[in-house]
Amino acid sequence: MRFPGVIGACLLAAVVWQVQAWRYTAQLEQQSSAHAQVLSQQYLAGLHQLQAEQDKRLALEQQLNVSDQQHARELSDVQRHQAALRDRLATADVRLSVLLDATEPTRGCSMPATATSGGVVHAAARARLDPAHAQRIIDITDAGDQGLIALRACQAYARAVAR
Repeated sequence: MRFPGVIGACLLAAVVWQVQAWRYTAQLEQQSSAHAQVLSQQYLAGLHQLQAEQDKRLALEQQLNVSDQQHARELSDVQRHQAALRDRLATADVRLSVLLDATEPTRGCSMPATATSGGVVHAAARARLDPAHAQRIIDITDAGDQGLIALRACQAYARAVAR
């Protein structure tokens, strides 16, 4: 008659085993649910951070685009002004001249010390530059202006990116 006691013990062990399995499964489901919630929150946080970075990048791109357009406009204006000045030099509408040092003797220079009828009465003595030299001076100032505009554009870009 020992069998009924052993069967009862086996049945009791099986029931206890099944109850523990249900409890363990419930714990695993709770952990899985909590882990899924943590992952979801991390995903949403990463998504919000990514959106914020994309918004920053878009704002910076727009700012740089506006800055680039402004510098291109400045460069275009300077180039147009330099071209007009070159045209005026070529047509003799404008002449470049330099001031002569009034304290230095003229050393064989036949420049009049007094103003002519077309000039200002009290003007200092001036010498006209050769048109070819004047053109080279205009070209040098044009290159310098373009360099300064490019430098300002680079500085603006560096400041915008550094923010």
